[in-house]
Amino acid sequence: MKSQSVHSLLLALAVAGISASVAVTSFAGQADPTIAGACANCHKAEAGVLLGTFDNVAFKAKTIQVKIDDATELVRFDEDEIKVINGAGTSGDGELLKEHKIRNGREIRITYVEKDGVKDALSLMEKPPVKIPADMVMTTADLETLVARGPEKGKYFLYDSRPLPRFQEGAIPTAVNLPFPDFDTLAGKLLPRDKDALLVFYCAGPTCYTSAGSAYQARKLGYTRVKVYRDGMSAWSATNYGVLSARFLKEAWIDKGIPCVLLDARPASVAAKGFIKGAVAFPAAKAAKLIRKLPPKDAKAPIVIYDGKDGKQAAKVARGLLKTGYGEVMVLSDGFAAWQAARYEVATGKIATQASYLPKPKPGEINLDEFKKYAAKLPADVMIIDVRNAKEAKDGMLRTAKLIPFEELRNRLAEIPKDKLIVTQCSTGVRAEMAYHALKQLGYVKVGFVNARIDFEKNGTYNITKE
Repeated sequence: MKSQSVHSLLLALAVAGISASVAVTSFAGQADPTIAGACANCHKAEAGVLLGTFDNVAFKAKTIQVKIDDATELVRFDEDEIKVINGAGTSGDGELLKEHKIRNGREIRITYVEKDGVKDALSLMEKPPVKIPADMVMTTADLETLVARGPEKGKYFLYDSRPLPRFQEGAIPTAVNLPFPDFDTLAGKLLPRDKDALLVFYCAGPTCYTSAGSAYQARKLGYTRVKVYRDGMSAWSATNYGVLSARFLKEAWIDKGIPCVLLDARPASVAAKGFIKGAVAFPAAKAAKLIRKLPPKDAKAPIVIYDGKDGKQAAKVARGLLKTGYGEVMVLSDGFAAWQAARYEVATGKIATQASYLPKPKPGEINLDEFKKYAAKLPADVMIIDVRNAKEAKDGMLRTAKLIPFEELRNRLAEIPKDKLIVTQCSTGVRAEMAYHALKQLGYVKVGFVNARIDFEKNGTYNITKE
């Protein structure tokens, strides 16, 4: 059990509900989760409240898409009626949802009332930055100084308050994982005996409460020098490299099929004798010239670099990439030697010299080449649904598609067969994805959507681009 004082503090930091009134249509079928796992660290599920992350908004469909872990919730809204408060405390109506005023991936709270299966949206609030006393805040510059010196010379203890799966994906060098939900269980094993030792806690970023919660727990235990790196892993990764072990690379990235760019910083002659499958030759001595062979920076590809053993050459490469504008760069702290020692798969022969990166498709996203075949000649067992509105369709649409605007899906299910593959498309992919989730919630199994921009001509031709 977490202490009542910390629980009260966290509740005080939480966002309160706001009343308004706007009728919406719910696509929910069976009961889905209403609170994300990360939110459950500090909050409890409440009736009439969704706690998750802002995933997308479609103004033409008047729909907000919310991610709650692996589940997706669709909520309709009226932009003139909904009450919105962003993380900076600015309040207004649906206009605040436009132009990335609330960015995808931000934690939000949606309040609603439900009657006869219909949800009425009341408000949307973006989670604000956690409030921490100024004397407890540690800056990125101060933490960089400590990490450069190391725990022994710097005389500090650095703790990552995030859940283990996030820590495995990459952490700040010298950090130890002490997840906030397990603080009471692990504190006795991981915190130092010296109550005057410098303790630094961090988590995902400014809106994450777990590092603050851990810090207050530590102070209650009698520790006198407790700091919070409030900017967290997101800020650290923008200008500094993270670290992970060989085991974590395998379990958190490779085994889960999460794409990343894996660079072997050893001399090419050494790498050729054995390397991690999927790695690209990127000798530290030639790194400056090889950057052109990496995916462009705007691809935002996670990059993991390894060398033979001590990580020094990998760190050198990482610092070079960060200086040129790459982010989310990580170093395999124990190198290829640890990979071999764990008896993980080692590839031999010719190692790749050109890096490529293809983000993992979203659930339901179909291959664009496959879609183009359907658009040219529709198979008998496939149906393409254009979920744009009638006005948009007048300017051009696929000859092989059927127009069913997103807002009409629920009332036109009789026109959508369950024995065919249903492919939804729009002009940007946003409403198409929402339609995919709506149909899945309504019991359709064979469904996919086009995650791309499509520009139509009145003669039925089109141009499709992946953004």
